[in-house]
Amino acid sequence: MKLAMLGEAWRAMGANRMRTILTMLGMVIGVAAVVLMMAIGQGAQFSIAQSINAMGSNLFILLSGSSSAGGVRTGSGGALTLTVNDANAIIEIPGVLSVAPIHPGNAQIVYGANNWNTSIIGSTPSYLDARSWPVTAGSPFTASDVRSATRVALIGRTTAQNLFGDEDPVGKTIRIRQSPFTILGVLAFKGQGMDGRDQDDTIIIPLTTAQRTVFGTTFPGSVRMIMVQTSTQEMMPAVEKAMDALLRQRHRIREGQDNDFSLRNLTAVADSAAESTRVMSMLLGAVASVSLLVGGIGIMNIMLVSVTERTREIGIRMAIGARERDVLLQFLLEAIIISVVGCFIGLLLGIGSAVLINILSDTMVIISGSSVLVAFSVAATVGIFFGYYPARKAARLDPIVALRYQ
Repeated sequence: MKLAMLGEAWRAMGANRMRTILTMLGMVIGVAAVVLMMAIGQGAQFSIAQSINAMGSNLFILLSGSSSAGGVRTGSGGALTLTVNDANAIIEIPGVLSVAPIHPGNAQIVYGANNWNTSIIGSTPSYLDARSWPVTAGSPFTASDVRSATRVALIGRTTAQNLFGDEDPVGKTIRIRQSPFTILGVLAFKGQGMDGRDQDDTIIIPLTTAQRTVFGTTFPGSVRMIMVQTSTQEMMPAVEKAMDALLRQRHRIREGQDNDFSLRNLTAVADSAAESTRVMSMLLGAVASVSLLVGGIGIMNIMLVSVTERTREIGIRMAIGARERDVLLQFLLEAIIISVVGCFIGLLLGIGSAVLINILSDTMVIISGSSVLVAFSVAATVGIFFGYYPARKAARLDPIVALRYQ
């Protein structure tokens, strides 16, 4: 019985192919739009997640304060108000996992006939732990190198490529501001940071070497910033409060006075960016879902026209014994076929478009099984929902009135 109804529904739609195709087109476009928009949104979320993971987890950045001279005020880091001793005190705070004092800058790097301007980060071995940044070739420098102000360096992938090309940098000697440095290791690939900067375009050297040999410092032991990593994200509010109190006490800042340092929660910034991306993904999905609604209305409209055209046929069916539920099921099957076939074509079109965008552009596009299932389920539900009313209208026709319809 059901197979006969399916065959009859297929023949009824085949009798008006162009109308069926145009009706199906709304569902095709709707499903394709939902799949494509969700793929773009999930790709954006993945990119943000990668940036957060590359940055490190549960991180604070402490920046030195600003200075003022002749009415001109510098920004954060203008006055070296933080010291290595501050970092040593912070590590004692409960919940702090690692602390890395940092003395950064830029310099021209020379190797043979090649040269490259890159960022130089003077820090301690704990910097690599806080950033979750392993060394893939060679070995990292040690606390002994920091104590001895050894002229050694770890090199990022981008800097290594521009200075050495395909040559292995480990063990080679470079010059930083006329001082020779030995490359101990090559850092793992990090990629682009949340600020768009290439994190691999860098060289890391011992903190004391940066202070004494490369950049110098106004006061012994002073640093421009301190990176602090907590053991868990839940500990961050308590650690933030404890750090603020500790530094105000160490720097002898009286109540009511402004801090001579600034504290930034990098995890909060990253979470905010991730939340914005999630909202954008939901918005894209919602906008694309409007196409499904339009497609469903199109199905209902055409099915109502079909019921009107086939009123006499419905009367004949009922006259020879068709029950109300048989007529309801007949027309509902036609709506379901249009909806489901349109869904499948829309899925193929949406997935194909997403793959094409991924190939032709740098946009990250991710097609997940859940997004495909959601798009298909919603589209099928919309088709059935909008097909039910015309089918119900057909099933409730008075057979006598239907037979008299011209």
